Amino acid sequence: MASSVADAMVALLKSSGVRRVYGVPGDSLNGFTDAMRRDGGITWEHVRHEEAAAFAAGAEAALTGELAVCAGSCGPGNLHLINGLYDANRSRVPVLAVAAHIPEVEIGLQYFQETHPQELFRECSVYCELVSIPEQIPHVMESAMRAALERGGVAVVVIPGGVFFADVPSGAMTTPVRKAASVIRPADAPLAAVAQVLNGASRVSILAGAGCAGAHDQLMEFAGALQAPIVHAMRGKEWVEYDNRFDVGMTGLIGFGSGYRAMEHCDAWSCSAPTSRTGSSFPRVSRSSRSTCGGRISAAGCRSLSRWWARSRTPLRRCCRCSRPNPTASTWTG
Repeated sequence: MASSVADAMVALLKSSGVRRVYGVPGDSLNGFTDAMRRDGGITWEHVRHEEAAAFAAGAEAALTGELAVCAGSCGPGNLHLINGLYDANRSRVPVLAVAAHIPEVEIGLQYFQETHPQELFRECSVYCELVSIPEQIPHVMESAMRAALERGGVAVVVIPGGVFFADVPSGAMTTPVRKAASVIRPADAPLAAVAQVLNGASRVSILAGAGCAGAHDQLMEFAGALQAPIVHAMRGKEWVEYDNRFDVGMTGLIGFGSGYRAMEHCDAWSCSAPTSRTGSSFPRVSRSSRSTCGGRISAAGCRSLSRWWARSRTPLRRCCRCSRPNPTASTWTG
C-alpha cells in the first residue's frame, strides 16, 4: 500500500508498464529515488549527466512506442534535461520528465539555484504543470501521462522536493495509464474535397511523413491509384521508403534533388502526414491537398482516398515530368 506521494507515483508508473527511470540523483529527488529503492520494481538508470537521461528516455520511447521516464533534481539538475526533451518533443515520442523543485515555501524568494521549470519546459512539452499540494498529484500525473501517450510528446511534472514525502491522498493513482488504440479517419466532406483536387490535376505528387507509420500498405494503394511519385520527409524515411517502388527521394532541410523535382513538376501534391514543413524546401505548385488528422494519416484515410479516386476516374499513367524519373517505377514515363 502506497504511503507517500512518491510511493504512489512509483506504483502508478510500474502498473503502467514503466520499468526504468533515467537520471542523476539529487537532494530534491531523494523522496522519489528512495521510493523506487523500496519498491524494487523500477530500475534507476544512473547516467553521468541529465542531458543523457533525457536523450536515453527519448530513444527508449522511439524504439518501443511506450512511455519512458527521466528525472532531474532542482535548479541545474532538471535544467540539463532540456536538450533531450526538445529532441523527444520534436520527434513526437512519449516521455515523462519528473522535475524536482526547490522547497515550496521558498518559491519566489530568490532561493539558491531557483528556476521556474514550469515556464522553462513549456515550449518543449505537450503538458507541463507545477504540483503545489499532494492532492494535485493523482490528476496531474494521470493528465501528464495521458498527454504524453496520446498526443505524442513530452510531459513535465514539476514537484517540490518536500511534496514527495507528503502523505498520499486516499485512493490516489490506482488506475494504470496505457495508450489507447484509436482509428483516425478524416470525415467524408474533407475526403471529397481532397479527391476533387486530385481529380482535377494531371500530375500529382505525394509528400509522406512519419505520421504514415502503420499505413504503408494503404499509402502504396493510394500511390498506385494515382500513379504518383512519393516524396518522403526526413522522419518518414523509416515508415515510407522501404518496399516502395513509387519513392523518388527525400525533400526538406537535408533533402536532395529528385524529391524536390518531383514536387516542382507536379500541379497538385498530397501532403500525407509530415509533421513539419520547411517552406524554402518546397517548390510553388498550383494546388495542394492534405489527407491528415492531427499530423497523422490514417490507414482508413488512405484507403478512402483510393476508393474516391477509383470511382471517379481512370488512374494516371503519366504523373510527373521529372527529368530523372525513378528507374524502379516501370509504369512511369519521364
